[in-house]
Amino acid sequence: MAQIFGNDRKMVRAAMSAPYLERDEEHELAVRWATEGDKKALHKLVSAHMRLVISIASRFRHFGLPMGDLIQEGHVGLLEASKRFEPEREVRFSTYATWWIRASIQDYILRNWSIVRGGTSSTQKALFFNLRRLRAKLSGGPDRRPDSEVHDEIALAVGVKREDVALMDSRLSSLDSSLNAPVAEGEGGTVSERQDFLVDDQPLQDETVGGAIDEERRKRWINGALKVLSDRELRIVRERRLSEESVTLEALGKVLGISKERVRQIENRALEKLRAALLSDLPDGDKAMI
Repeated sequence: MAQIFGNDRKMVRAAMSAPYLERDEEHELAVRWATEGDKKALHKLVSAHMRLVISIASRFRHFGLPMGDLIQEGHVGLLEASKRFEPEREVRFSTYATWWIRASIQDYILRNWSIVRGGTSSTQKALFFNLRRLRAKLSGGPDRRPDSEVHDEIALAVGVKREDVALMDSRLSSLDSSLNAPVAEGEGGTVSERQDFLVDDQPLQDETVGGAIDEERRKRWINGALKVLSDRELRIVRERRLSEESVTLEALGKVLGISKERVRQIENRALEKLRAALLSDLPDGDKAMI
């Protein structure tokens, strides 16, 4: 309980000093709260079960989160249990509340243990909260077993893939590292951070946007210039210059019923017409691109 301070410590002392409830008294308080909305009955019922919250919260203290926060989350689960409890089912409130308390604490741990959100399915949760216990049990003995064997058995016991076990084991064995964590001190006392060693090969956003705008302008200019070509010239230019796989002069000549030399002449003439059309439409500052 060394992690509990201030108001949390007072809450623990109050919880431990609260009287136990007999079965009949517990049932009466639950009925008064469920049927009449008696808040005094609720307060007494919840106060008497705060020691249960503390007991369950202490089982999760090895996850490194403040004990006071775990107790507070368990208290939320206890209140949720009191809202849903049905006294007429003749079940002890502590039995019913245990599930809600544990679920609330586990949800808090999953949300706050790491900045990287883990799996939220029931099997992934079971793996997260049982991996360390199962690993310690299966890895015990004088001869250390290979991780692959241990992962296989844990996967079979929990009902997940071995790859999921290996990934979760890796996550639980190391803590999050801040990109602003210092890693080296340079000349003049300057300190380098982890993020200083991250290299992004992608172009800057302004370069990407500028390139997209230029590409769109070029397409618009070329499409406009293509309108000056005849149908045969346009076909030759498309087949020879604008398609992914360029057609040979000989193959294109056979299709058009002319010689390959004639195809070459028409192509050259079409390219000159395109150049002239582009130069006439482009601003002076953009003519260098042609």
